[in-house]
Amino acid sequence: MRAAKGAEHVRRHQEIHVVMGNEACDLDSTVSALALAYFLAKTSPAPKAAFIPVLNIPRADFALRTETTFLLREQGIPAASLVFRDEIDLGGLHRAGLLSLTLVDHHVLPSADAALEEAVVEVLDHRPLERDRAPRCQVTAEPVGSCATLVTERIAQGPPGVLDRTTAALLHGTILLDCVNLSLAAGKVTPRDVACISLLEARFPELPARDTVFEALQAAKFDVSGLTTEQMLRKDLKVLSGDELVLAVSTIYVDLETFLRRPGLLQDLDAFCQARGYAGLVAMTISFNEHNEPSRQLAVYSQCETLRSAVCRALEEATTPSLHLQPLPSPWSCVGAYAQGNALASRKKVLPVLRQALGGPGAAGGPEEEVVPPPTPMNSLVEECPLAQAMPPLCPQDVLERVSRIAAGQPPGSPK
Repeated sequence: MRAAKGAEHVRRHQEIHVVMGNEACDLDSTVSALALAYFLAKTSPAPKAAFIPVLNIPRADFALRTETTFLLREQGIPAASLVFRDEIDLGGLHRAGLLSLTLVDHHVLPSADAALEEAVVEVLDHRPLERDRAPRCQVTAEPVGSCATLVTERIAQGPPGVLDRTTAALLHGTILLDCVNLSLAAGKVTPRDVACISLLEARFPELPARDTVFEALQAAKFDVSGLTTEQMLRKDLKVLSGDELVLAVSTIYVDLETFLRRPGLLQDLDAFCQARGYAGLVAMTISFNEHNEPSRQLAVYSQCETLRSAVCRALEEATTPSLHLQPLPSPWSCVGAYAQGNALASRKKVLPVLRQALGGPGAAGGPEEEVVPPPTPMNSLVEECPLAQAMPPLCPQDVLERVSRIAAGQPPGSPK
């Protein structure tokens, strides 16, 4: 009965409009999806679609996004109110003609999701565009420090009163974390990010002090205590595909010396790559000093000497940007280790260098970094049977109840 009622709800809406971030599903992607979906639901005139934010990871991986779980918990948003990628069948919705898709914090879907490209109606990203979109697709791609800045600008241009304190707190914390507390030394903040922080604080003077917000989120993000090596590698992972090779690129939130000293690390790296079919892995570490100045190091792991040498050479010889690498001692011949003198060269800036080194579809001008999407669930908004996974069953009506709360104008993640 609940499944039938869910199907009826789908037919009544005629369309599901999903707002979805990238497959790394960091705080910026998550908050951008939640806030924009809420805004669209509040402002779309007589909407024919239900607007639903989707977190682009399996629910089981959510615990690894420690800064995201911390901020949502602080704002009283329960994880049970969120919808994850393995809980909604986007392909089935699209085949049924019911899907519209807005992409935030990325603008190119991985090849496994290529069929969904024609459902994309809007893009909001802070990366340079790598491909053109159909004229019907609205594109906003601006070089700001955080995609949440673009969402804040969008909401600020809308009707007065739409922005509530919960959404403001989410956007405020996300921009501060992405832009390293607006530190110029970190090289990420732009005047537009600063302007959005000022706007949010002016509208909601009761927001906590910037330093308090940033330090709490930074501590949560860098808290990898209790995580296994495999979980650390999955916490912030991108994957690049070349002609015949797949390369993992993980951001690691400890210094390289500490990481390389982890017991059983080499066996863990080998098991991680073997299990997922990765030919190698680049680990980019980042830490900050008391002045919020970043320090970066990186390691290149592969049992294939040819690939390892090619990746190391590409990174050493890179000019756009130059990484200013200095070799560091490595305990193993299959791991190359470096201090990265150019601390402003984030993973986002290094990925094109690695794409070019791999060649093939993932080379410069090709598709965005790829991650194998979660398996399609059986209990989607189209299919009407329960999830056969180690988590509470979620039927279509459960998802649609969440959608209904958003469509009714309740803040993101509000409890029933």
